[in-house]
Amino acid sequence: MFEAFADLVVYRWLALAQGSHLADALHFFIMDTTKIFTLLVLVIYVMGLLRAILSPERVRDYVRGKPKWLARTLAIILGAVTPFCSCSSVPLFIGFVEAGIPLGVTFSFLIASPMINEVAAVILIGILGWKLAALYIVAGLVVAYVGGVTMERFRPERWVEDYVWKIHMGETARVEMDTSLAGRHRYAMNEVHEIVGRIGKWVLIGVAVGAIFHGYVPQDWVVEHLGGKSNLFAVPAAVLLGIPLYSNATGVIPIAEAMLGKGVAMGTTLALMMSIAALSLPEMLILRKVIRWPALAIYAGVLAVAFTLVGWGFNLLA
Repeated sequence: MFEAFADLVVYRWLALAQGSHLADALHFFIMDTTKIFTLLVLVIYVMGLLRAILSPERVRDYVRGKPKWLARTLAIILGAVTPFCSCSSVPLFIGFVEAGIPLGVTFSFLIASPMINEVAAVILIGILGWKLAALYIVAGLVVAYVGGVTMERFRPERWVEDYVWKIHMGETARVEMDTSLAGRHRYAMNEVHEIVGRIGKWVLIGVAVGAIFHGYVPQDWVVEHLGGKSNLFAVPAAVLLGIPLYSNATGVIPIAEAMLGKGVAMGTTLALMMSIAALSLPEMLILRKVIRWPALAIYAGVLAVAFTLVGWGFNLLA
């Protein structure tokens, strides 16, 4: 359906020649834009119906007081099923610290939350197939767990800004959610409006970058410089490239689709996706307001090494 609509616009209405750079890029852009935004609206609405009673405060309360291994597992799962981007996860990070949750557990949540979510998973399956979606999710869960454990080894508590420890948020009065069908419908529609409004521009940017890559970058050049599984420098280069390209797990999917279509190795593509989603400059700048430079440098280094190892590992196994 989406491909047929793109064919109609590009080849019939605009009468562009098949195989031209512009036609290929525009076809990619129209097809992926309609597909991703359709899936976004549907999945966010359905999850909104189910999530009408789940708030960030309840996410925090679910984790508080649990044994460390269980708290870490819950933090990762809750990070993966809550629609928080990297920037909106940082305020919740402060709430975790204030609630007395171990910082290693908090870092596991901070890694998982922007990198994995059910919306990205559904769109990954719809565009790239369930195998790549499963690989990305499993790799993300492992990185979140191991990354949190590794951060804990460095005792990052000593580098948390003083004001964070002094925050006394107290127990905010809960506003009872309207759990009727009409109430959940209103909540779900609000979720669609808020989340699509927040990430829509990044999805469009991601699709545009993917379309340009798909239509104009020669496949021979891509295969020579990024496609080879034996090219050890391709994976760390992809991780570094992802740092300034702020987006989210959803917005990076069309870029990954275009890269895979040009012959880029799977591990290299996964490393870039993870870097863009969890190691972006905006997140680092916001996180700097919470932790000092030594902890921030360790955090970025741990993720960069983890993403590189994931990329190399998948390139070796693929």
